[in-house]
Amino acid sequence: MSTVNIPCLDLNTYINGDANDRKRFSDEIGKAFNETGFVTITNHGLSKQLINQLYEQVKELFALPDSVKAKYEIPELAGQRGYTGKGKETAKGFKTPDLKEFWQIGQTVTDGSDKKDEYPDNLVVTELPSFNKITLEVYKKLEESGKHLLRAIAVYLNLPENYFDDKVHNGNSILRTLHYFPIQDPDAVPPDAVRAGAHEDINLITLLIGASADGLEVLTREGEWFPVKAHGEDLVVNVGDMLQRLTNNKLKSTTHRVVNPPRELMKNSRYSVPFFLHPVSGMDLTSLPSCINAEHPKLYNNMTAGEYLDERLREIGLKK
Repeated sequence: MSTVNIPCLDLNTYINGDANDRKRFSDEIGKAFNETGFVTITNHGLSKQLINQLYEQVKELFALPDSVKAKYEIPELAGQRGYTGKGKETAKGFKTPDLKEFWQIGQTVTDGSDKKDEYPDNLVVTELPSFNKITLEVYKKLEESGKHLLRAIAVYLNLPENYFDDKVHNGNSILRTLHYFPIQDPDAVPPDAVRAGAHEDINLITLLIGASADGLEVLTREGEWFPVKAHGEDLVVNVGDMLQRLTNNKLKSTTHRVVNPPRELMKNSRYSVPFFLHPVSGMDLTSLPSCINAEHPKLYNNMTAGEYLDERLREIGLKK
């Protein structure tokens, strides 16, 4: 088994630490994102009570009858708001859909910015008033934590600390609540069907609030799958393709997947809640000049975040 550098870092040491603490945090997150693309984070601003309330609401949401959930599935929203049913999302390069259903909550613009016109309204679950309130609170807290993490990353890249601030303010971030549904008869599903096929995330960084069961694995540089486990209420944070493009592969968007459990556990649900931190659609993803040299020639064509998101949503089957 490969040795994988997935350190556990304390975000409070960056937000409230002295210069040495902040430098150490920035160096450590940069090193891990350079090597494996993953870290775990403590002191991220979400209390254990809030996380427990979130998962209670998520379980209640997916326990609703399929007929109720279906009324919140709006095809023209390409899965970016509300419910997306079973068999709808397929990992890039795969033909068999993932064994999951999900609900997505997007940006709520409250400062009068014209960005409000770019985003559809979030769908309100009338059957679960607390779901709407708690997911909005979690969204805002993870967005704030993500901004601090991006500041540490900017320092590592020798950029101004606030380089990403205006690019993610009122950005197109998504909170996704996921249900990997029970499989009563494993022999009835296609042999290549998995909970989440091997993929890379689209966005800048992803902040994952634990999960109700194991299954998350990352692909190492040696081509081996390595299980990622968060402890308690820690966040698992990974690099997305947008940050990889921006840094010309200096920071790695590591391939990961969610594997099926042993047959005897496939009748159990698995829940998880990732927050996909996206910039505004107009952010230029052109690779930074500081990340391009003779050893590392430019790998990507120039593209905005909005153009890249549109391309990827088509590839995974959420947009026609």
